[in-house]
Amino acid sequence: MFTGIVEEIGEVTAVEQGTNMARLTVRGPLVTSDANHGDSIAVSGVCLTVVAVSDGGFTVDVVNETLARSSLAKVAVGDAVNLERATPAGGRLGGHIMQGHVDGTGVFLSRDDTGVTTFALPTGLAKYVVEKGSIAVDGVSLTVASITDEQFSVALIPTTLEATTLGRREAGDLVNLEVDVVAKYVEKLATPHLAASAHNV
Repeated sequence: MFTGIVEEIGEVTAVEQGTNMARLTVRGPLVTSDANHGDSIAVSGVCLTVVAVSDGGFTVDVVNETLARSSLAKVAVGDAVNLERATPAGGRLGGHIMQGHVDGTGVFLSRDDTGVTTFALPTGLAKYVVEKGSIAVDGVSLTVASITDEQFSVALIPTTLEATTLGRREAGDLVNLEVDVVAKYVEKLATPHLAASAHNV
């Protein structure tokens, strides 16, 4: 589990394409300070398993399913990524409960002088996003300021812009999105009952 409080901005130092997967090496001295083989680290919101640790960096394998759903398919050497270690039992829940299971990618549209930032939403995700609810963008826990069927906005404070990659985003950049998992569970549990009620009307 993650909370969306980015610990440091890492740098991709190697990308190796394999059969049905990619292997990434990322420099992140803080998150690797106590990392071991098998640990989970969120890379721009994507939960990945550490397969090697060395010299302040770590290596992860990214399978096709993850590449298809996230911006990691286009990551390159030198790219900056948000890093967060998995939250330990009893740790502080500073943001909101996140799985690191990206639902899809959005597009950075604009940011005004007050920090209000707008992203395009992929088809099908808008129903899980509500005003004043939580959403993860590139692994950053954010509060939704406004929402339509096609886009949403958040208000980014200077600290978030400086401490995460969101301050470096430009129009057209892809971002990873993870909606609130509770909304998806509620939908799954409620759908059969709503269908039955409609049938009995």
